[in-house]
Amino acid sequence: MTQANLEATICRKGGYTKNVRPSESVTRKEKQLNAASYGYKDSFGGAEYDHLISLQLGGDPNDARNLWVEPADPGHQPGSGVNNKKDPVETKLHTAVCSGKVR
Repeated sequence: MTQANLEATICRKGGYTKNVRPSESVTRKEKQLNAASYGYKDSFGGAEYDHLISLQLGGDPNDARNLWVEPADPGHQPGSGVNNKKDPVETKLHTAVCSGKVR
């Protein structure tokens, strides 16, 4: 991502992430291998295969260096909304970038 291509990429109308996010059929095996490399042994049920640099901010959708198995926040109840408190922060940063408040 660059300042010059924001409108054509992460800030484009109609969305960006749904077009670059790998399908679960691709990420399922990657998630298991990634978890093993980090020594993650908890359930995958509440875990999210997440991007270190979010897709909303131009993070690489399928680079193993940008992906990790992220457990849900402590006390998170399944079905009660976002798994991690950082998710709304990513959305706020995306809004700030696309509105020109943050470069």
